[in-house]
Amino acid sequence: MFKRIIEDVNAVRERDPAARSFWEVFFLYPGVKAIRMHRRAHFYYKHNLKFLARFVSQRAVRKTGIEIHPGATIGRRLVIDHGVGIVIGETTEIGDDVLIYQGVTLGGTGKDVGKRHPTIGNNVMISAGAKVLGPFKIGDNSRVAAGAVVLSEVPPNSTVVGVPARVVKQDGKRVALDQIHIPDPVKQKMDALEERILLLEAALKEK
Repeated sequence: MFKRIIEDVNAVRERDPAARSFWEVFFLYPGVKAIRMHRRAHFYYKHNLKFLARFVSQRAVRKTGIEIHPGATIGRRLVIDHGVGIVIGETTEIGDDVLIYQGVTLGGTGKDVGKRHPTIGNNVMISAGAKVLGPFKIGDNSRVAAGAVVLSEVPPNSTVVGVPARVVKQDGKRVALDQIHIPDPVKQKMDALEERILLLEAALKEK
């Protein structure tokens, strides 16, 4: 665990030009403190000490403004820049060398069970205020723009922007956007609810 903490601190020093020393980052950077406390909380969580895991994670929220559920799986060299307002859900999985800015939510939609939160690949950047909601994957080396709301899988080596988020660049090449036939997220949600109601009605008739 101590080796992982050293890697986390050095990752911040490499990415943040304002970081002046190892000890400054270790003691004073809230993102590093949140990750450090999460690694301890996750250890307790994996050993079925759920109350203790929650206790540590809630202390981290009060100290840093960053909420990471103790069940979330975090890879190596995660950098949380600033960090206030970040929320990371229980079944989230984060790969190596990921960069997350303030106000990001890695959450669920409320309609999934089991795996409810996203899987973030390696070397992904998620910019300020972005929301990634659902049990899908953000591919390796991808970029999520500030304020984007991602509701579906993102291919590797892609850049996504907008609400709902759309791929605008993939493998270094710009993707032409269809500005006319953009799907209506409200209609999609209503169609899904209607389909669910029909299935429930059919199930009730069979009883």
